[in-house]
This record gives sequence, C-alpha cells and structure tokens, in this order.
Amino acid sequence: MIIEPRMRGFICLTAHPEGCAQSVKNQIEYVKSKGNINGPKRVLVVGASTGFGLASRITAAFGSEASTIGVFFEKEPAPGKTATPGWYNSAAFEQEAQKAGLYAKSINGDAFSNEIKQQTIDMIKSDLGQVDLIIYSLASPVRLHPVTGVLHRSALKPIGQTFTDKTVDFHTGVVSQVSIEPAVQEDIDNTVVVMGGEDWTMWIDAMKNAGVLAEGATTVAYSYIGPEVTEAVYRKGTIGRAKDHLESTAFEITESLKDLGGKAYVSVNKALVTQASSAIPVIPLYISLLYKTMKAKGIHEGCIEQIQRLFSDRLYNGIEVPLDDKGRIRIDDWEMRDDVQDTVKSLWTQADTETLKEIGDLAGYKQDFLNLFGFGFEGVDYLADTDEMVKIESI
Repeated sequence: MIIEPRMRGFICLTAHPEGCAQSVKNQIEYVKSKGNINGPKRVLVVGASTGFGLASRITAAFGSEASTIGVFFEKEPAPGKTATPGWYNSAAFEQEAQKAGLYAKSINGDAFSNEIKQQTIDMIKSDLGQVDLIIYSLASPVRLHPVTGVLHRSALKPIGQTFTDKTVDFHTGVVSQVSIEPAVQEDIDNTVVVMGGEDWTMWIDAMKNAGVLAEGATTVAYSYIGPEVTEAVYRKGTIGRAKDHLESTAFEITESLKDLGGKAYVSVNKALVTQASSAIPVIPLYISLLYKTMKAKGIHEGCIEQIQRLFSDRLYNGIEVPLDDKGRIRIDDWEMRDDVQDTVKSLWTQADTETLKEIGDLAGYKQDFLNLFGFGFEGVDYLADTDEMVKIESI
C-alpha cells in the first residue's frame, strides 16, 4: 500500500515502515560516528520503542555493543492498516542489531503488569543471566494497577488556579490563548500513580528478588523540568507532582540497591518533539522558539544526541556521575543556559501567528513530528508501494 500521513489533532494515525527504519539507521550512524563508549553490556529498556527509550537502546547497542531487551506496548500491523511507529522502529532496530551480531529481543505488552515483568525476568535469566543497566522510559497516559486492578488516568492540569497563556496549533501555525482548569486532588493522585516512581520500584524490586541484577547495576529514569513559561502547566502542575515522586523514588531505589553496589538516577532531559509533548498546550510554542534559539547557537540536540551525550559524558565517562543539588543528572544543561532562556523569554512576548514564522522554528517542529511516524526522511520513496506487514522476529 502507499502510506501517507493521516492526522487527527496531535496524533498521526499512520506510520511508514521504511521511514521508521531510516530513522533508526540515522540514529545508529550518529552513535557509531561518536566512537565507542565504555558502557553497559547487558541492558533492559522499559519503554524501548520511541523517543528517549529507543535512543537509549540504540546508544547501548551501537555505542558499547550491549545485548538489549526492549519492552514496549505497540500495535502490530494488519492488512491495509499500519502498525504504530514504535513497532516499525523496534523491527528495524532488531534487524540492524542482528546484522551487527548483537543480541536483541523484544517483549510487546503492558509493562505495568506483573505478567510482563515476569516474562522479562525469565528472558533475562535464560538469555543474559543478569543486566547491568535498566532504563525506565515509559510514557503512558493510563495505568492498570497490577495490585488493585484500578485503571488510573493521568491528567495534564495546573494546580491551584486556572492556567491561561499562549499556545500554537503546529499544523496551522495559529497562535492562540489556551485556558486549563485546575486539577482536583483525584487528578493529582491518579497522575502520580501513572507517571510517578511506583512502577519503576516494582520493576527493580522484582528483578532484584529474581537475582537478575548484576553487581553495580545502574537504573535510570527520565524526567523534565523546563522553563518558567511552562511550569504552571508542567512542573508545578499534575505532571510535575508525578515527576517529583519519580525523582524521590531514585533515592529509595539506590538505598535498596546498596548491597549490590547499585545506583538509581533520574536524568533531566531537554524539551523535544515527542508524541507526549505534542499533546501539552504551550509546549509546542516553547519548543518552536527553543529550537530556533538553540540551532542559531549550534547547540540543538534531538533524542539520540541527548542520550549519546548522557551515556558518554555522564554515566560512563570514567569519573563520578555529576549531579545537581537535588541529586539529578542534568542533560538539559544547554537548554537551560541563561543565554538560551533569556532569548526564548524575549521571543515569547513577541510570539503571535504572524511573527512565529520568523522568530520560531515551526518548520523544524513539524519535520520532527512527521519524523516520529516515519515520514519526511531523505532516501525514502513515499510514493512507492510499501509492505505494511512488518514482523518483529523475536516476538
């Protein structure tokens, strides 16, 4: 079939298998171009199919020749209907890993469930014995709690008062005002259950009890802080409460791993175009202005550049991991530089539908959004017939 992007709001309903494969190949080439990292050799990535999780799997495999297991929840293809992009990304990753002689297997299912945790532990035991690094990179809006059986839905809301500010429809470029009503306590509680650190703890506890964590095992979860302009709806909102919980969980996990000499970290990453961030009002406008600023300064990074730098300069640089005053890794350091934020703050006051074409990088935002679904890559013939029925060999 000929596959074209079909949009509905901030979601693309189709994905292009060859485009996703090209995206994976581009990321692999970038990691290889940066040279070897003296990093982990047996890696589990929970949330491995897109964004930072996929970049982590690629960096581990092609930066330090790691064997990797990836866990994700993606929809496989059906005749005449494409899979989700994460399915095609994972299929392409496994194919490239196999070509390079690297072990790579995947598990498709609900990572919040006890069953998938057990399936993953069994695979580690039979194939790898133990793992040295566990990346926790889930970005689900809902969680079926494995103990209570309750389905929790996260909420994207401010706390305390209604939030009103600018946002942009990145499809049309129209800048408008958006207002979001404040959260009630139930919204906050549900968001913490879905996006906080409880499930991360459950993964590590289950793995430790099963004996599949190696001596000195490291685990890393990803977070975001962001600027003042987004904090009411993000860091000081419901999601921020969940991120606070996630970050405090790192200290608890580190305590529980002491007898193994293990450590848990939270890495605060840069604002990037992801399926999740596209859904957050204000964030697309901020990212458009940020991209323009960081590209002009020559310090723009995508997911793969961020994670390659995290591995090579922070986690596996041969010295103690540098942390901020709250014990977090800061790989958002270039985004949060004073000169970058001062410029973005100034541009924010000027941003409207007319000026954004000049002062922002909406084209870059749109390009990155299309890339998430395998569209817009050089070297891919989007007018050609494409087989949507791609398999992941290990599933």
